[in-house]
Amino acid sequence: MGQGRSEIDQIFVDWAKGAPGALDALIPHVYDELHRLAEGYLRIERANHTLQATAMIHEAYMRLSRERAFSARDRTHFFALSAKIMRQILVDHARRRAAAKRGGGWGRLSIEDLPQIAAKTPPVLDLLSLDGALERLAEFDSRKARILELRYYAGLNVKETASVLEVSAETVHVESRLARAWLLELMGSEG
Repeated sequence: MGQGRSEIDQIFVDWAKGAPGALDALIPHVYDELHRLAEGYLRIERANHTLQATAMIHEAYMRLSRERAFSARDRTHFFALSAKIMRQILVDHARRRAAAKRGGGWGRLSIEDLPQIAAKTPPVLDLLSLDGALERLAEFDSRKARILELRYYAGLNVKETASVLEVSAETVHVESRLARAWLLELMGSEG
């Protein structure tokens, strides 16, 4: 990848301005980071998840290429936007999977099988519950919800999150702790 940082930054600017072909020019330079981001999402999913990192990247690319409402000032904003899109892809996938399960294809188990199944099944994050909790937090405090999304879904550090939201690093640190506590309380009281 012979292009320097300033040339790649210019591609971000061009894409944000809607320049034709800018997203296509950008993807080869950010693909590895997008792949790491997608793998990070999939690590918190169940082990037999049917969506793969490459498919998530391709779906995110399609959504980015269709929408002109997206705007990314720079690399950090681009990855924050990509993380948000990937989160939505996972939520959509989980909703489709849940809809397909309702009333169809259930295997029969005896009550005696449950202890063995429970012992073999690691606890997994309920993505739909987490997404619902984040949406409720966003209704109450959108900045705290955005902080959690950027920190834990996009993998941004405190300084990068502060830059995207145009707040201090201390604000990100404090509000991140408060938001996590709120989510844990909410999810604990519902589960």
